[in-house]
Amino acid sequence: MAKSEMMEWVKPLLIAVVIVLAVRIFLFTPVVVKGSSMEPTLHDKERMIVWKIGEPERFDIIVFHSPIEGKDLVKRVIGLPGDHIAYKDDVLYINGEPYEEDYLDEYKSQVTDGPLTEPFTLEQTPVASAVVPEGHVFVLGDNRRDSQDSRDLGAIPIEDVVGKSKLIYFPIKDIKFIKDHDE
Repeated sequence: MAKSEMMEWVKPLLIAVVIVLAVRIFLFTPVVVKGSSMEPTLHDKERMIVWKIGEPERFDIIVFHSPIEGKDLVKRVIGLPGDHIAYKDDVLYINGEPYEEDYLDEYKSQVTDGPLTEPFTLEQTPVASAVVPEGHVFVLGDNRRDSQDSRDLGAIPIEDVVGKSKLIYFPIKDIKFIKDHDE
């Protein structure tokens, strides 16, 4: 009798463990922000949930496996496959059209010694191409002056993207959903 009673406890416990593992592997995973490259949007040691479903879209904050450092990085998607990216006078141009980056307004207002984002074109980065290659994205940190991103790493293969960040859950006082950028 004791053996069957134990099995009554073990079965639900095993099912719960399998469900938790499946959710973690296929749907979302917790990630810790490391460093200041996404300030003021994200801060060092904040914890967030990363959804593993769906393709990255422009201005999504994503986590990806870094091609150089062998660790995961958190950055913002700026360019999608086929896009030409350029910065001039601290303004983002995608395919020749200027884009607002309202998530940078606070930071830009604090910078008094030049632009937040130094001028560049896609051809001047390791991408060395007129457009973002198929199957890749071009990413930048929000802290443009202190970020290792596609300007250093080149275009990021979509297959290296872990997922999109939508929720900061720690520290408790900073719990919030990360807003999508309106194009």
